[in-house]
Amino acid sequence: MMANNKKNQSNNTILVIHSLISGAVAGALAKSTIAPLDRTKINFQISNAPYSAKAAFKFLSDTYTNNGFFSLWRGNTATMTRIIPYAAIQFTAFEQWRKVLQVDSLTTKNNGSRKFFSGSLAGVTSQTLTYPLDLARARMAVTTKNEYKSLGDVFKKTYHEEGLKGFYRGYVPTILGIIPYAGTSFFTYGTLKSFVKDKHGYENTFVNLASGAVAGMAGQSSSYPLDIIRRKMQTSIITGNYYINLRKTIWIIYKSEGIIQGFFKGLSMNWIKGPIATGISFATYDFVSNTLKSV
Repeated sequence: MMANNKKNQSNNTILVIHSLISGAVAGALAKSTIAPLDRTKINFQISNAPYSAKAAFKFLSDTYTNNGFFSLWRGNTATMTRIIPYAAIQFTAFEQWRKVLQVDSLTTKNNGSRKFFSGSLAGVTSQTLTYPLDLARARMAVTTKNEYKSLGDVFKKTYHEEGLKGFYRGYVPTILGIIPYAGTSFFTYGTLKSFVKDKHGYENTFVNLASGAVAGMAGQSSSYPLDIIRRKMQTSIITGNYYINLRKTIWIIYKSEGIIQGFFKGLSMNWIKGPIATGISFATYDFVSNTLKSV
């Protein structure tokens, strides 16, 4: 009995290590790929300027012309500092929450809600532990080096100007958004992958990419207004707007920009970058994880 317990603990430790490594690689690759699009989206989310594909292209073009090619990846160091632990924790937490909720002990027809909650809880876990890094990334994405020279400078000025609570500005809408986003993403990805495997008897990187892309679009669409709200709250000290709490922020956005322009600005950009990032993330995670298991 003790031998079996030790073996199970050892197997779980190996699973955790594999998940941490696979998640870190998946997150880093996915976010680096879409970093310029992410920076563009955040810029429009926090401003009152109307979004269009032409305006987005102009922002990218002007950024490149005025600040050089690598300025398109400004804030990506902060993104990597956050996304590597975030993705590592999220995928690992998902595997562990699946065990806690006994997802695999149920039939496919009966485990849908538990899959969703496993993904939601994984998202909440990882987001809570890495939130200050997300805030720093957002602030670097919408500023120049004159305002924040480095990631360390963001933390220093945030603490000096806002105190410790400044690092969690926008946390509530973030958590409210991550519940449907992560839950929907993990549920959709797992369901589509299982469907293809059961129906056609195979699984490969292309299937995982396609399943991840659909999962990304579904997840982004389910939580996008809350993403707008959190970005405005995170960067309020930069824009000078009075976004002090969730209710106040929602009211200001509605009054100044309306429902569609205010809460869904840049969603079409997310329908491009979201599926790309999520598809790469899930496919990379499975690829690296399977590779590590075979070593």
